Amino acid sequence: MQGNSQRPRLVVKRSLNNLSAMVVDDTQEKVIFSFSTASKEFKQKMKNSGSVKASELFGQVFSLKAKEKGITKIVFDRAGFLYHGRVKAFAESLRKGGMEF
Repeated sequence: MQGNSQRPRLVVKRSLNNLSAMVVDDTQEKVIFSFSTASKEFKQKMKNSGSVKASELFGQVFSLKAKEKGITKIVFDRAGFLYHGRVKAFAESLRKGGMEF
């Protein structure tokens, strides 16, 4: 799975208590930006970051940050995690936020 400057790769990583995501341009081999549920900005909005509701909110916040950077089309890389639960909630809220993948 590869991303480029027009359609960068969004990598999602799920741990027991947190969810993190980063947008990567593979042609230049650099991270455009990243965000996590462990950040102070997100913890102010929701204290429990290991739930499906937190994943939905995280997707909404992440899609707003991506639009600020000018990113609307991505390649979704779930990094081997199954597409259900928190990963699915994150992806669906990204789509509701206007991201295409």
